[in-house]
Amino acid sequence: MATVRTYFTAGFLQTSHTTAESLRKVTYGCRSSDKTAICCKDKMVVPRELVLQEVAGHSRRFPVRKLCFQTQALPSIAVDHIEQGLSKHLFRAENGCQVKVAVGKDTKYVVNIEVLPLESNVIPEKLLLSWGIFRSDSSTFIPIECQTTASNGQRAIYETPFTRNSFGNFAVEMQFESYLAPFYLSFVLKYLIADDPEGLKIKTHAHRSFSVPVGFGSGNPAPLGLCFFANGSINFAVFSRTAERVSLCLYDDITSDRPALEIELDPCVNRTGDIWHASINSAGPFLSYGYRCKGAASNGQGNRVLLDPYSKLIRKNFSLPKLGELCDTPAFDWRGDVHPRLPMEQLVVYRLNVRHFTGDKSSKLPAEICGTFSGITEKLQHFKNLGINAVLLEPVFPYNERKGPYFPFHFFSLAEGYGPGGDSIYAITSMKEMVKKMHTSGIEVYLEVVFTHAAEDAGFQDIDEVSYYYAAGDADLDARNALSCNYPIVQRLILDSLRYWVTEFHIDGFCFINASYLLKGSYGEGLSRPPLVEAIAFDPILSKAKIIADNWDPYDLSSKEICFPHWKRWAEMNSKFSVDVKNFLRGEGLLSSLATRVCGSGDIFSAGRGPAFSFNFIARNFGLPLVDLVSFSNPSELSWNCGEEGPTNKKVVLERRLKQIRNFLLILYVSLGVPVLNMGDECGQSLGGSAAYGDRKPMNWTALNTAFGAQITQFISYLSTLRERRGDLLQRREFLKAENIDWYDWD
Repeated sequence: MATVRTYFTAGFLQTSHTTAESLRKVTYGCRSSDKTAICCKDKMVVPRELVLQEVAGHSRRFPVRKLCFQTQALPSIAVDHIEQGLSKHLFRAENGCQVKVAVGKDTKYVVNIEVLPLESNVIPEKLLLSWGIFRSDSSTFIPIECQTTASNGQRAIYETPFTRNSFGNFAVEMQFESYLAPFYLSFVLKYLIADDPEGLKIKTHAHRSFSVPVGFGSGNPAPLGLCFFANGSINFAVFSRTAERVSLCLYDDITSDRPALEIELDPCVNRTGDIWHASINSAGPFLSYGYRCKGAASNGQGNRVLLDPYSKLIRKNFSLPKLGELCDTPAFDWRGDVHPRLPMEQLVVYRLNVRHFTGDKSSKLPAEICGTFSGITEKLQHFKNLGINAVLLEPVFPYNERKGPYFPFHFFSLAEGYGPGGDSIYAITSMKEMVKKMHTSGIEVYLEVVFTHAAEDAGFQDIDEVSYYYAAGDADLDARNALSCNYPIVQRLILDSLRYWVTEFHIDGFCFINASYLLKGSYGEGLSRPPLVEAIAFDPILSKAKIIADNWDPYDLSSKEICFPHWKRWAEMNSKFSVDVKNFLRGEGLLSSLATRVCGSGDIFSAGRGPAFSFNFIARNFGLPLVDLVSFSNPSELSWNCGEEGPTNKKVVLERRLKQIRNFLLILYVSLGVPVLNMGDECGQSLGGSAAYGDRKPMNWTALNTAFGAQITQFISYLSTLRERRGDLLQRREFLKAENIDWYDWD
């Protein structure tokens, strides 16, 4: 534990551990209202102030000027003329008198305490302030060995006499060096009466010690997360209904697993409802932060430092606790950016993985931008060649490395490695640059998002397990770490995340993975009118964003067929389209089923929507890619090998496979709805028959130059042009009438 030592001769003490706590130079002065210094038992006191040093571990000396003892008055600093905002506190003591405390800052922190006794109170012969300072534990004061005499003999508790001011009130003014803050000043009043030499200790009306924050304020309960003000102050706010105590942990070393400073928040001052909040005047030496929520975890293991769910930047260190970076996101020049606002019936979507899209050296990009947002920007011409006007990015949130991007642990920041050099700030800037350049080229940008569950290391359990997760009793939901999306605080988290990506990154739409779980109530029951789904549909900030429900489940790797409530706003990934087209082309499907899909899937989208709300796909990022659907027979994937399993040199088989691929693409593009092309399908990317997501490989750009790649790319480009030229037929918002459709046999 850090201790405090006073050096009155050559030098002060500095620890070899270079943390803010151990390198903090502490100076404090204390005076009564008559402006005289407090007395020490020795004959001399330090002139103007005491230079103290908190130390821990091995220490070294550094020469400074020699200090000597002498009695002298401290300079006067009027609280009314401090430079930074004055905070005032009013207490009622247990004997009925009022205690006023004002805290401000000039070059030092100034604390003015005034006691207004009642006329009925016994007027003490002498009134003392018995005080100490603490941060994380109110029962453990930070020792400051300033040679003042404490009558109880405790070196961390000091006593300072009050004096009567011109109003007849008792007053004392104290000064603390700014390096010491933030901390709490804790004190009690000590009445000395002639017949009671021990004195009478007076506390608050709640029978607790008076506690006043110095160097940090009560803060505001909104907005959640970090908020930076123009004067350099920072506001912290976090939700936890079940936590008994919450501590703000600040770190000054990105390689440390222990906080340099930990401040326990006072529930009477730093809590509004279920929001814990505080503010500090500046970041100072601190680089990252987290919270310790005690009593919130049902398993009793809630003592670890937790990542702020609303943090925008995360400390980059896999071996240490995940923490938020104590800095604001970089400003970006959005001037000239205009959302394309494309009608849904005109969309042609390309789904990609940021890291895999340009991660291979065949992309011929500089190594520092391979697999990043900047890499996508460099391949803008590729989208134009294919006729793409919207890109759908696989989840970009931080995720569990073992399970993959569909198991996120945070919803307001970007995963590691998506920016040049792996820097999180560069990732933010490069993503915004990518979006802006996409918009300039008339291309919209959508994000796949997963809000229905969180990775095991998300930390929500230790913040407030009861609020974030479903009520106990459903083993399946517990095993999934499923979030209770329609619980008010979780609903707010999701809406705030969506608004953040729309306002800060100009994202044009979202595809909600595992959307069927958005329809569950707090106990896992199905809801016909789920609040979150309705709130997203009618949110004014999200009103222009495309919202797409994808009922594919990352846990059991299958799509659930449900009737999704839409309010004429929600589109859907049409898994029935994929199933029926695959079955038909392998000779096991009905012609009527194919006709329903080609005409816009009226069995799903006729009730108040239209064919434009159907996002059609053949292959997706989970399962077999397009070339493997015609090269391997797999009943669960509805694939057919066209006569021979796997790679072959037989011309007849290769020609049949090419024809099947063209059939798949033709049906996809001429069907009413939005065609969704999967990354790599334009160049024949193969996984060797594997349907596992973990077997996905970076896109091989060399394959685009092969005869097959060139032919398929040209065919896709032709189909995109055909959709645009015959928009009257292929880009419809309404279904075709039966009397306007004629069907012809192949002959």
